Amino acid sequence: MKFALCNEIFRTLPLEDAFQKIADIGYEGVEVAPFTLQTNPRDLSESDADRCRTAAERAGLEVVGLHWLMAETEGLHLTHNDPAILEVTKEYLIKLGQLTARMNGSILVLGSPQQRNLLPGVSYEEAFERAVSLMQEVCREIEGDGVAFAIEPLAKVETDFLSSCEQGRDFVQAVNHPACGLHLDVKAMTAEPDGVCHAIREYYPECIHFHANDSNLRGPGQGATNFKEVAETLTNTGYAKWVSVEAFDYFPNSYECAKISLVNLQESFC
Repeated sequence: MKFALCNEIFRTLPLEDAFQKIADIGYEGVEVAPFTLQTNPRDLSESDADRCRTAAERAGLEVVGLHWLMAETEGLHLTHNDPAILEVTKEYLIKLGQLTARMNGSILVLGSPQQRNLLPGVSYEEAFERAVSLMQEVCREIEGDGVAFAIEPLAKVETDFLSSCEQGRDFVQAVNHPACGLHLDVKAMTAEPDGVCHAIREYYPECIHFHANDSNLRGPGQGATNFKEVAETLTNTGYAKWVSVEAFDYFPNSYECAKISLVNLQESFC
């Protein structure tokens, strides 16, 4: 198993310094939030991708890809009833796919709950149909770039669209394209009715990426989740891709959270 760190934990540092710190801690990869490259992620350019790729190469890291794709943006939405908004969202996601390939990354985690929530008067079925159609168009445009979107189910407290692993799998199957798979996130799976490990066993066939964090929003092993059991379950499925640490509460501070999280993962997967 290869371990990566989501870079926004060090967003106050220059990109190059942040990547070097991630490497020095011992991570092999970095997963990048677009808002750490541009204040307005819609302004991302090839030069930003080149800077990211070069910084990773100099630090000895692999770029896993992007996540928080639509965070800190305006005018983007996955399930909107305005065709113009759907069009700019589609073009933005296509651009991110192309830029990820330019960074030598391969995964784009599509979470961004606020940019997919149901709008007033829009049924789940309508939103589902719109989002599936949009993602099919996106996937067709990037299918030769060696990248894939990892659809992230989130708990109902965060979103009312794709708010369970079952709904996430249904979406991936409806898109039905190699450039679209399922993302599993430990914190989100703690809301699954039968728990994290059952969800891993149930939904691993579609899983192309994995986030490690804990139920209290801290790093893996800093909460109540039994990560030894999580690691054993994930390993037993045959998953051998990236496990990225995505914490939200950087306890006791950013550096120590990143360091403790890696140690906990190494001990859990040993």
